[in-house]
Amino acid sequence: MAPPPAPQTMKERILETADKLFYLQGIRAIGVDTIAAEIGISKRTLYNHFPSKDALIAAYLERRFVQPRASDKAPAEQILATFDSLERRFAAKDFRGCPFVNAVAELGPADRAVKKIAIAFKESRRVWFRDRLNELGVTDAEALATQLVLLVDGSIAQDLVRDDPAMARAAKEAAKVLLRNAGVDVGDKAAVKAGKRAARYP
Repeated sequence: MAPPPAPQTMKERILETADKLFYLQGIRAIGVDTIAAEIGISKRTLYNHFPSKDALIAAYLERRFVQPRASDKAPAEQILATFDSLERRFAAKDFRGCPFVNAVAELGPADRAVKKIAIAFKESRRVWFRDRLNELGVTDAEALATQLVLLVDGSIAQDLVRDDPAMARAAKEAAKVLLRNAGVDVGDKAAVKAGKRAARYP
């Protein structure tokens, strides 16, 4: 039998509560008073663990900065699975977009600490795509990786406006086109050939 999980420390409780409230309701809308009240602690206790709201915001974003898990799937499958994961996330009731984009949009580019974390996160995702593309032997992996992250961010924006998880599927189809054009086998050559025959013989 597995041992029971260790109880949360107060710092973890504060950060988990801030994470939920900042993401769902907005960083500007939520003050430290609200976070402390949600947990049932004093502001002083909160400040003992996070000396300022800015420090709490930075910790919240760093908590969200999670690297993709290692996978045994083929690189092309991993790339396309990104969009499947997005579609599942879009369908969740608590989806409010990318927390890093949201933070920069709320706090403005003048908040250098937040912008630095956001840039680092976005670049880490681009590098992840680039590394998979390098494994596939794509010639210009840098440029294609940038195009793929644009598809990711574009689908997130479209879903927020339209409330339509199918935006992730549309982005996945666009990603397939980009990969095919780069010489990558995306596993649906038969469908492509059938489409060409249909185009030739209406």
